[in-house]
Amino acid sequence: MLKRRVFRVRNALLRECMAEFLGTFILLLFGCSAAAQVKTSRETKGQFLSVNMSFSVGVMSAMYLTKGITGAHLNPAVTLSFCVLGQVPWKRMLPYWLSQVLGAYVASGLVYTVYYDAIMDFSGRVLTVYGPNETASIFATYPSKYVTLGRSFLDQVVGTGMLMLCILCLDEKRNTPAPSGLIPAIVAAIVLGISMSMSGNCGAAINPARDLGPRLFTLTAGWGSEVFTYFHGP
Repeated sequence: MLKRRVFRVRNALLRECMAEFLGTFILLLFGCSAAAQVKTSRETKGQFLSVNMSFSVGVMSAMYLTKGITGAHLNPAVTLSFCVLGQVPWKRMLPYWLSQVLGAYVASGLVYTVYYDAIMDFSGRVLTVYGPNETASIFATYPSKYVTLGRSFLDQVVGTGMLMLCILCLDEKRNTPAPSGLIPAIVAAIVLGISMSMSGNCGAAINPARDLGPRLFTLTAGWGSEVFTYFHGP
C-alpha cells in the first residue's frame, strides 16, 4: 500500500495531461506503425484500409484507457470544442494540447525506432518527403498532387467538423445517448468511416496533434524543413 502511495500522482491537472499524452501516444503508435508496415512492404503486408482500421483501433483502445480521466480528447479540436461548450475549463486547453502533441511526437519516435531498418531499406537511406521512395507520409499527412491549398483547408474543416458533429451527440441526454461503455467503439467506427470516405485529398488527419506531432518528429529526425514547406498541389 505504501509503495502505491509513493507513485500516486496527486495533482489533478498532471494526471489529466498524462492521460492525454498516453492516449494520443497509443493512437499514433497503432496508426503510424500500420502506415510504416504498409509503406515499407510496398503493400505486401497490408493495404490502405489496414492503416484506417489501425487508427480506429488506436482510437478505441486509447479511449478505453483514458476516458475515465479526461474523457479521452486525444485531439486539440475536441478539447477546443469542449472548452467552447463549457465542459472543460479554458485553463486546461493549452496543457491538454501540449500533452497531445507530445504524445504523438514520442509515438512517432518509437515507430521510427521499431521500423528503422525497414524505412532505411525502402528509402535507400535517403529520408525525403517526395518521390517514389518517400517515407514522410508514414508519419504525417500530405495533400494529393491535384488538390489546391484552399481545397486542402476545406477538406480538413469538413472532416474535422464531421468528427465533432458525430461524437458530440453521443452523450446528449436530450437525444438518444449511446451507452457509456460503447462510446469508444462507436467513435472508432466514426473515425473509420471518415478515414475511408474523406482521405483521398489530404489523408484525413482530422486531428492537429495527430499531424503536428509526427511532422515535428520528421523535422527533427532528418527529413528536413520540407515536411512543413513541401506542397505539390497546382
